[in-house]
Parts: sequence; C-alpha cells; structure tokens
Amino acid sequence: MIRPQRNGVGIAVQEDFEADLRQFQVPGISWAVLDGGEIAERGSAGVVEAGRADAVTDRTLFQAASISKPVTAVAALRLVDRGLLGLDEDVNTRLKSWQIPPVGGWQPTVTLRQLVSHSAGLTVASFPGYPYGVTLPTVRQILDGVPPANTHGVRVDTVPGTQFRYAGGGTLVVQQLLEDVTGTPFRQLLQELVLGPLGMADSDYAHPLPVDRHAQAAVAHDDLGRPIACRWHSYPELAAAGLWTTPTDLLAFAQAIKHSYDGVAGALLSPELAREALTPQLPSTPRLGGLHAIGLGFFLTPDGRVFGHSGGNEGFNCHLLASRETGQGAAVMTNGANGDWLVHKVFGRIAAAYGWKDYPLEIEERVVPSGSVMAGRAGAYRLRGSVTFDVTWTGTELLVTFPGQPPLRFQLISGDRFGARETSTELWFEDPAVLFVQNGEQLRCERERPVRDSGV
Repeated sequence: MIRPQRNGVGIAVQEDFEADLRQFQVPGISWAVLDGGEIAERGSAGVVEAGRADAVTDRTLFQAASISKPVTAVAALRLVDRGLLGLDEDVNTRLKSWQIPPVGGWQPTVTLRQLVSHSAGLTVASFPGYPYGVTLPTVRQILDGVPPANTHGVRVDTVPGTQFRYAGGGTLVVQQLLEDVTGTPFRQLLQELVLGPLGMADSDYAHPLPVDRHAQAAVAHDDLGRPIACRWHSYPELAAAGLWTTPTDLLAFAQAIKHSYDGVAGALLSPELAREALTPQLPSTPRLGGLHAIGLGFFLTPDGRVFGHSGGNEGFNCHLLASRETGQGAAVMTNGANGDWLVHKVFGRIAAAYGWKDYPLEIEERVVPSGSVMAGRAGAYRLRGSVTFDVTWTGTELLVTFPGQPPLRFQLISGDRFGARETSTELWFEDPAVLFVQNGEQLRCERERPVRDSGV
C-alpha cells in the first residue's frame, strides 16, 4: 500500500510503485520531495521486512550509506569556519591517533580539501560492513588494515590532488581527524555540529544500532528480496557509511546547504565555505541527476547548480539531490539490494511531476540475463599468460575466484555488466569472452573451459 502524506507522486502512481516493488524485489521505499524550498510531499510504500506486515513510514530509519560522507564533510567545514582546521593544510599536522604513512622514503602531504573531494590519492574505495552482533574493529585497526578489520589499510598510492578517485578510506581519515582535533567521539560530534542544529531527530551515526532504535529501522534485503541473516550490517566507518536517517531529515540537510550558500542569517556554514563546497573541484564519474563533478563532500552538475550524493550499503540503496537555485529536490531510500534501479525510476517520476528543469529523464531499464544464460557463462577465463580466474553463477550473483584469493561477489550493474564493490572491478560479458575492467584497463579474457559445478 502507498502512503503519501500530501498530493503528489505517491497518489499519482500507486499502481506503478506496487509493480516496481515487485519487479525489483525491494520490500520497502520512502521518499520526500522539496518544492520551492518546502517539503511538498512525503511518501512510503512496502514493508520494513519481507514476510512481516510492519509498513514503512516517513519515520522509518534507513542506512544512508555514502550519503554519510557529505554530512561528515559539512561537519569538517564547520570546524574550518571556527578556525580549528584549514582546508589546505597538511592533515598530519592535526592527526594525533594515526598518521597518513610514508610511501617508501616519501611522505605525501594530504589536505582536508583533497580528502572531501576524493582527490587525496588514498586507497579503499568502499567498506562492506560487518554482520550485526560481531566484534567491530576500531577506526585505527581499519586505517591500518589489521584484524578484525575486513579491508586493507588506507594508504596513498596516487599523487594527491591530481585526479578524482572515490575513496571511502579518505573519509575515514576525516573521521579520525575530527575526533583528534576536538577530543569528542564522532557520533556525539556529528550530533553537535550537524544533526542537532538542523533538527534531524531521526538521524544518528550509531553502529551498532542501539536496541531501542531497532523497531524504527528497516531491515536490509538481498537482490531476491530476502532479509539478510543478521538484519543489517554495522559500519564502524561512521563518517563514510554510518548514518541512519530518513528522506525528510536528508532534505533538511540539503536545505541547510542552500541557506548557507544564500547567506541566510544563522545558517550552518559561512556563505564563503558553502560556495566553496558547491564549486566543482574536479570532474568525477557520473551520478544520478547529471552529477559529473565533485565539490567538497557533494557531487555536482558541472555548473554547480545541482548537488547530491548516492549511497549503497549491504541491502540498502538511496539518493539525495537538490538545487541551490530553485529549492527543488528529493531524497529516496530503499531497503533492497536492487533499490538503485527503483531509486532511478522514482527520481524520473518526481522530476516529471514537479517540472525539474534540465533533469535527464532517460531511465535505464533493468534487464537481468536469464539463469540459463548465466549458468552457461560459468567457467574458467584466461586473464593473461597462464593466469585464469573462475566464474560461478549462484542464481543471484557471480562468484569470481582469482588465483590465491577468496571468491569475490559480482552483482549486476546493467545488461551484461557485473561489478564488485570491494575492488571497483567489473566484468563485461561479450560471449564467449568477458572483458575484465579495472583501473582504466580493459582485458579481453577468453573462456577456457566450463566449471563443472556452477552452483546452480
């Protein structure tokens, strides 16, 4: 059942929403729309957990995933406003608990500007999280890449300031930097700097999620719409992926950025820093809504007029988009692994219903190769020389095993393209071969032999 609270997208397309939830096997969705600087619509559909009747509401908590990053960046910019940090100073001069390590005999200089614009040359693109209830690593353990951390250490391997490369590891450095400079735990600090001042009462950087919040939280689901075994993952990488929130709260945040840019009295940021944040620093890989540049914490259209960020944690997908000129925008959050496809369609509907100027309305349909096609692609592929890798189809995703490595999960991107979030690696099937795509390199890999047990 669709539960919009005002006339708008929800009422207009009830049947479409219901069909979409079934099509994409996403149990629940929540959205909110800005028009003229005011909340014009809130809506929700579906359930918080498949198999249960508890409905998603406008106060259901979802993991914001990487939308945590711009909120973190704004907290850091507030400290710049206060003179506690500098945008262009070496962050190692402020870091106390951990330092960006040297590379051989070379000590790279990394700045806050580079960290929040993904141009610091740091490693670790994203974080897979940890099943709820397991022992979580400390920030220091994650930065150093030591157990129980499940990612490699954060290191510089590209000259800082020379190019965009998305790095959750850089945002984790910001988390440590803010704690070192203020002496305040990150969760408390973000409450004091951003969430509290903006009245974001349904938002919290809390991992593990406190038990008294469980009843309010949506459960994460896999790409078949099944609840994940532990309900959701925990992300001690709070700054990069740890925000629980709602679409309404995210739009309050977006409006605060516009007010800061406009120089409204009492706004969260000085107009100078807000305008710096919404000024393109570098071209970036494209995001939903025509975002092709990176500012300070935000992805932007090349002219800087529209800003936003997407997010995807285990079993959650979401997107935030807003205009600094028109006061229009939206936030859409889902609790399914296929939610990015649904988010894409919903933004198209919102843009059409509210007359968003210049919004790219083309919607890429999700076409899933049949199980028989994917099972037929299972096998060993030659990467180079004598090096091969094995591809297995599980029925929902690819398991790809490279020499000496545990299997990596590759999920559908579109058509015949699959990607692994952990390594920013893609496989593009061009039967009977596959293209291995990584770090700008494309290698055509011929199929050597089938895998006897494909897992189907």
